[in-house]
Amino acid sequence: MRIEKCYFCSAPVYPGHGMMFVRNDCKVFRFCRSKCHKNFKKKRNPRKVRWTKAFRKSSGKELTVDNAFEFEKRRNAPVKYQRELWSKSVEAMKKVQEIKEKRQARFVMNRLKKNKELQTKADIKEVKQNIHLIEAPHAGKAKQLEEKMVVTLQQDLEMAEIS
Repeated sequence: MRIEKCYFCSAPVYPGHGMMFVRNDCKVFRFCRSKCHKNFKKKRNPRKVRWTKAFRKSSGKELTVDNAFEFEKRRNAPVKYQRELWSKSVEAMKKVQEIKEKRQARFVMNRLKKNKELQTKADIKEVKQNIHLIEAPHAGKAKQLEEKMVVTLQQDLEMAEIS
């Protein structure tokens, strides 16, 4: 039993699930659900449909080049069953999955970092433009009036001392 990939959206198709379309030239297309099958029949390009993996990879939203993806490729060479080899390969698969998740998380964080910088710049610009909405119009007036009064009193004292 093998877990196949959906031709349209790249989701896993488990045994006994989804549907299969075989073209006249014997090319087999597997679909995870009717949504993918209908889009395929409508001749839609998976790279232009926003919810597919192909779109996410082509638009730079998902990690595309990674050495860990080499392990997912299909290998048709038959290997004689050995318990030790099987257990090592299961451990290796776990490690590969762990590495893949870490790289994916790092990729996502780097992608979000750019947006965060742009967002802070936009926020600062908006605050500068609308500062009058944040500050009360007479908030600093009392302090300014007090400073003016102090200055005028000092000038009056100086004038009184001179005369």
